[in-house]
Amino acid sequence: MAQKLRERLAAFASGYDRMLRLGHEAEVRRELAEREDLIMLMLFSETMGLPNPASYYTLELYPALIESYHQWHKRMGMEHSPLDHVRCC
Repeated sequence: MAQKLRERLAAFASGYDRMLRLGHEAEVRRELAEREDLIMLMLFSETMGLPNPASYYTLELYPALIESYHQWHKRMGMEHSPLDHVRCC
C-alpha cells in the first residue's frame, strides 16, 4: 500500500511540475533571448561606436559567439552582418 501511495505521489508531483512549466516556457525563452541580445550588444558595441565598459572581460568571448552573432543579427532583421570586419554570412 505504501508503494502505491509513493507511486501516486510521484506521478502527481511529475504532472504538477509539467503544468507549472507549461505556462512559463515562452516567458523563459523570451528572457533568455533578451539576455543574449544584451550580451551581443556589449560584445559588439565598440564596433558600432558605443563604449563598452566590460570590453576587457568580454574579449575572450568573441570566438565562441560568432555563430550566435549570426543568429542574432538575423533575428534583429539584418540580412547581413552590420559590422564590416565580422564576416559571418
